[in-house]
Amino acid sequence: MNVPMNRRTGPVPVLTAAEAVKWIPDGATVAFSGAGGGIVEATALIEALGERYRREQQPSGLTYLHTTGLGDRADRGMGPIAIPGLCVRAIGGHWGQSPRMSALAEQNEIEAYCFPQGVITQLFRATAAGHPGILSHVGLGSFVDPRQQGGRLNERTTKELVRLMEIDGKEWLFYPSIKPDVAIIRGTTADTDGYITMEDEPTFLDVLSIAQATKNSGGKVIVQVQRMVQARSQHPKAIKIPGFLVDAVVVVPEQMQTYQSDCNRYMSGDLLAVQEAIEPLPLTERKVIARRALMEAFPGAIANLGVGISDGVGYVAAEEGVGEALTFTVELGPIGGTPAKGIIFGATISPRAVLDQPYQFDFYDGGGLDVSFLSFAEMDQAGNVNVHKFNGKIMGVGGFIDIAQNSKKVVFSGTFTAGGLSVAIEQGRLAIAREGRFRKLVPSLADISFNGKEAARSGKEVVYITERAVFRLTGVGLMLCEVAPGVDMERDILDLLDFTPSISPELKTMDARLFMEEPMGLNRQWTNE
Repeated sequence: MNVPMNRRTGPVPVLTAAEAVKWIPDGATVAFSGAGGGIVEATALIEALGERYRREQQPSGLTYLHTTGLGDRADRGMGPIAIPGLCVRAIGGHWGQSPRMSALAEQNEIEAYCFPQGVITQLFRATAAGHPGILSHVGLGSFVDPRQQGGRLNERTTKELVRLMEIDGKEWLFYPSIKPDVAIIRGTTADTDGYITMEDEPTFLDVLSIAQATKNSGGKVIVQVQRMVQARSQHPKAIKIPGFLVDAVVVVPEQMQTYQSDCNRYMSGDLLAVQEAIEPLPLTERKVIARRALMEAFPGAIANLGVGISDGVGYVAAEEGVGEALTFTVELGPIGGTPAKGIIFGATISPRAVLDQPYQFDFYDGGGLDVSFLSFAEMDQAGNVNVHKFNGKIMGVGGFIDIAQNSKKVVFSGTFTAGGLSVAIEQGRLAIAREGRFRKLVPSLADISFNGKEAARSGKEVVYITERAVFRLTGVGLMLCEVAPGVDMERDILDLLDFTPSISPELKTMDARLFMEEPMGLNRQWTNE
């Protein structure tokens, strides 16, 4: 009997990280699982790959493929393998978690693409199924659209991967399938036949889809785990990756759940956190913005929380006692609970359920979200928003485009200025103690992550919230609708804009409760509604 070349017989090989990365050939396309803060990240394998190249100059000429952003916004994640020569091309949904990778792109040392996170995760499924790619509306009108940059991040990147197509008079973007040669992914436990469970992981991400795509492309699947057990000793419904997809296992007993914890049982879903135990956020401009954003939700809403300043919305909801009145979701897969903040964004405290990431994006892309809370880096008078590239730095979009383009209502949050902004909040009033050096509201954006004109044309409800002003999207662009108490509208808002927004005939003062230490009383308000 002839056994196909990529089929394993017998127990799964158990290798060291150093041995496993020798399976990666020159010129390979390597797919990585993982998200910021070490979530489902095969850290030992990534570090071993970087060490091998520095020692042997092999393998060389790799293409990196990752759905989300890996890292701690410093040197971890993809940082250890951000080496010219080792990498020649990268296709990622988010870049800012690994600044060393972003620097390679910014300095034109590698080819660099940024595609929407949902698109990449769905591409793994398309590749696994043998499809040529996917047709999607996600990205139309943004920098991913080939009529703009086509997702290319620098001058060195010239090949057009995304194509504009028209079917029955409607525009679509075609994203081609990408076949991985090697998968570097992570689970919690492997049995001796290579069957993988993920009981300690905060989320499943797209590890199954990556493994299927790689195996069906004739590649090798290497899985980092914390422990091994006897074959068939785990419940079959707990298995996330079947053993026939796995070519080798690397056991790392010291594997951490995230960069911050060995295993937080609230994040793994094993324990239910007492809501009162969540420490209230300090009263800063970030909390003011998170509070005002939460006011745009309603009981029963299905919501998404984005990374950055918006990740405080879940904590404010918990403080206000309305965390269970709406359902927060995170694009990485968790549903319900309180999404984590900072570099471990993507994990959730006591989630109600956890989906595989591709299915979460199916729901998002189909318009299932009632409201989304997303952060902005820059926005312009037309209501366009940029999050992926600014001040010469490449950040990427993550799930931003999928979410903003398809949510029924979008709430963008950010400070009015950046770089040294200091505010004073006392007794229901806001004062600008020191203005930020960088203006975030500009006349026109060169890099568009969210297209305000398209959103206005489709009738989407869009709100832009800062610590001192609230704007809404209209058919003619931004309209100023609310001003913070204590703020001078001319001096602190209009004089800092190089354009003139329309002003609502019903202009009002932002709710004074936003600027008070005590809770706002949303629980009582929502119950009465």
